Amino acid sequence: MITINNLTKRYGTFLANDGVNLEVKPGEVSILLGPNGAGKSTLIKCIAGLLKHQGEILICGQKNKSILAKQYLGYIPEMPALYDMLTIWEHMEFIGRAYKLKDWESRANQLFERLELDDKKNKLGSELSKGMQQKVSLCCGLLPNPKVLLFDEPLVGLDPHAIKELKNLIIEYRNEGTAILLSTHMLDSVAEFWDSTNIMMQGKIVAYRTRAEIESTGENLEELFFSITEKSKNPTDSKEAGVNA
Repeated sequence: MITINNLTKRYGTFLANDGVNLEVKPGEVSILLGPNGAGKSTLIKCIAGLLKHQGEILICGQKNKSILAKQYLGYIPEMPALYDMLTIWEHMEFIGRAYKLKDWESRANQLFERLELDDKKNKLGSELSKGMQQKVSLCCGLLPNPKVLLFDEPLVGLDPHAIKELKNLIIEYRNEGTAILLSTHMLDSVAEFWDSTNIMMQGKIVAYRTRAEIESTGENLEELFFSITEKSKNPTDSKEAGVNA
């Protein structure tokens, strides 16, 4: 479970996240939407513990920078950051040892097979294409079998097979009770599995909707997104302000 209370993040005088409140429940896929510069990646990085911030972030009830919270959390960044001189199998070994995982080899092999990496085990990180690096980043984030997953534009650069497998993995994790927050611009790619959406503008969550709420109005996700982001950029409507109201 992810719980965020009054999260504020500044870069000097620039307010990137402005009093954000957000919750993602176990077994829920919540997608984070917004135009470029809305503050989505900053929010994801704050949750992952990579940025200093004001406010409270809890991962399964634990402060997000605590060791226990990090054991619960899987983070797949927008830009893969592999070790150039480690093979992709050595990346799995690194994660397995860092998290003190049992039988990590079996799970790593399963992930490699699903993402078509099983014949690339001895390739160095520096030898891989952007798409291959993204696959390895996914395997690193998923190997500990986390209770909370953060994805920042995970589908960018993946081939059709990998996209299909990642969608299947996300659905499987949701069915197992994992709380998932996924930031994306590719609305069509998440159409079949999202449960709720948080729409950001100018560092704020300006709208929150569940899938049931949107379907009950006859809207779809794309229509909702554009109806909110293309009108006034000042989120003053209490309904639009959603969880920040």
